[in-house]
Amino acid sequence: MRRITATGLALSFAALVLPVQSGLAQPSLPENPVHFTQEQAERGRQAYMQGCVVCHGDRLDNGEFGFPLIGSAFENRWAGVSAATFSNMLRETMPPGGAGTLSNQTYTDLMAFIFQQNEVPAGNEELPANPEQLASLYVTAGGVNSQQAALRVGGPGGGFASDVNLPPWPEPRNPLNSIENITQDILNNPPDGSWLTWRRDYEALAYSPLDEINRRNVDELKLAWSLTLPAGPNESTPLVHDGVMFVQSFNDNIMALNALTGDELWHYRRNLPEGVNGRVQRNIAVYEDKIYASTSDGHVIALDMRTGRLVWEADLGSDTSGGPLVAQGVVMQGTMRSGGGPDATFIQGLDAETGEQMWRFYVIPQPGEPGSNTWNNVPYEELNGGSVWTAGSYDPVNNLALFGTAQTYDTGPLMNAVDIPGVNNDALYTNTTLAFDPQSGELVWYFQHFNNDQHDFDWAFERMVTEIEIGGEQRRVVITGGKLGYYDILDAATGEYLSSYDMGLQNLILGVDPETDRKIVNYALYPDGLEDKQVCPHAGGGRSWIPGAYNPETGRMFAPAVETCMTMILVGEGERGSLSSGYRWTIRPRENSDGRYGHIQAFNVGDNMTEHWTARQRPPQSSGVLATAGGIVFAGALDRSFSAYDDRTGERLWNTRLNDVPNSGPISFSIEGKQYIGVVVGYGGAQSVSFPRLVPEITLPAVPSSTVWVFELP
Repeated sequence: MRRITATGLALSFAALVLPVQSGLAQPSLPENPVHFTQEQAERGRQAYMQGCVVCHGDRLDNGEFGFPLIGSAFENRWAGVSAATFSNMLRETMPPGGAGTLSNQTYTDLMAFIFQQNEVPAGNEELPANPEQLASLYVTAGGVNSQQAALRVGGPGGGFASDVNLPPWPEPRNPLNSIENITQDILNNPPDGSWLTWRRDYEALAYSPLDEINRRNVDELKLAWSLTLPAGPNESTPLVHDGVMFVQSFNDNIMALNALTGDELWHYRRNLPEGVNGRVQRNIAVYEDKIYASTSDGHVIALDMRTGRLVWEADLGSDTSGGPLVAQGVVMQGTMRSGGGPDATFIQGLDAETGEQMWRFYVIPQPGEPGSNTWNNVPYEELNGGSVWTAGSYDPVNNLALFGTAQTYDTGPLMNAVDIPGVNNDALYTNTTLAFDPQSGELVWYFQHFNNDQHDFDWAFERMVTEIEIGGEQRRVVITGGKLGYYDILDAATGEYLSSYDMGLQNLILGVDPETDRKIVNYALYPDGLEDKQVCPHAGGGRSWIPGAYNPETGRMFAPAVETCMTMILVGEGERGSLSSGYRWTIRPRENSDGRYGHIQAFNVGDNMTEHWTARQRPPQSSGVLATAGGIVFAGALDRSFSAYDDRTGERLWNTRLNDVPNSGPISFSIEGKQYIGVVVGYGGAQSVSFPRLVPEITLPAVPSSTVWVFELP
């Protein structure tokens, strides 16, 4: 029988019941409270007396070492929280040194006993032992003590004697008490101080109209606060509304924080099924009174914005990486899966209130559908690719949801076009912008940026929507660039091709055919099974998912990139390599490289598509870009640096080192008229693992240590 030490148990339960700060709003009573039987609570009592009483005492609050498990300390932490979250905490912490080794039934019986001691009445139905079934049940508790009484009970240090009363203490303002629902109108026109989508607004411009922090004073930036998040790689961008920051972290943790102080307001932890590992999720979304997120087990979830309570979840049946877009009452989520077959990549529309499926669009056309003749006559069941791994944008003027797709993952069968009338090897709808009616899922228009991609050069990233002057007239446009660092500009209403801009980091595209709007490519660099190929950039991308920013006041784009190339090496007979065409790629510097790989380029958008400036540095860029009305561009790099640049010249005006690699998009927000800059770090995402061998002197964290950092002026 495993011996459980008193100190170990005290530590494990300390994690469970440390109360949140005084003054936080009590969660509303759950609509579906936990239930258990008297017999189950008795079994839990027996288990408690065998292993827990030594630390927490026979009253659950009078042990020498343990924190109290009854009263307001328990209710403040757990009332209104999913029973699955409580169960998950038990399994992760008990018994010390052997977490998760008790049976599901024993853990659940212990929960029933603790609930009973908190005056939750027993009923006729047992609390289910299956952790997944606990997700729809919520903790309630009754008969709690006052805050002063909660401080007197046992725990480390023994608590206070009965005659001790603390002087009054300040009660921090909880912004959840006054948070307003985020309506469609607010999302269409976000307040200057809010950050409501992963790129601030529906149009994905990542431009903040705040200007308190500007070129004159940015060098005075100092730390406002930071908070360590659950450890692991993190590419998530926080959202801020009415003084509350919502942030996601590895292993499907979602937290609400006081954006002024970093204090935790609520914390949702997903209980992943056995055999499912956590994966990076890049963004969350808000709509009305809910937070929406994709999860590592292929679900979309909706949480109550004010409590973190799970409202609904929908099983997609495929994997996710980019998070949801929510507009017009529809949650739109793209999926990804390499080698998952033709039905593994799609965009699905869900009812924002209920989670019910409204529509689904498959990226690879099904037999007989338009575009099904573009896969080189390869049998449908052998097709795969077209992942949607970046969140979509929304154009409220044209009522269109805009998504980008990735390349095909099986390049060999598409390498040489078959000679069959009406059949080609374009591979629709890979590397394509798709424009949908959000409520019906109808495909209104599409534009394929790069057909028959043989090099893994995704065009799956952010779609920016803005107004520019082009061709002598004002047009509403969509701007997007792929891994090649090649940007296309399309008419937002129709998808008509208008213009392109080449950042100068690639050697594959020679231009655009004026008759067909298709790219003219250098076929000498395509796989032919005869020789190695030197191609720029590397398949990791000259630019990749780390998003750029656009200043609509100056008409200037700011694009982060990495200066690299690759050698595509022929593999031996019978080997597949990175590409099924018989090649594998290796990374290399550009020819005559000076060892500076990090690259932020500013270029003008419109009739005069020209480079304005380029800031180059040795460490590769690792974060997205933020542009502000104060004339500042913020970005992070692989050496853990976070910097501010003059948006007119590219001169670096401020720089700091963080505890880990900034992998996400920086944000700006304001509270009570004061502007803040925030960024999340957490090494291990795609951008931070692709390029370290180019800079061997840079030491990366041994363990990803996810943190949110927030800066302010003095």
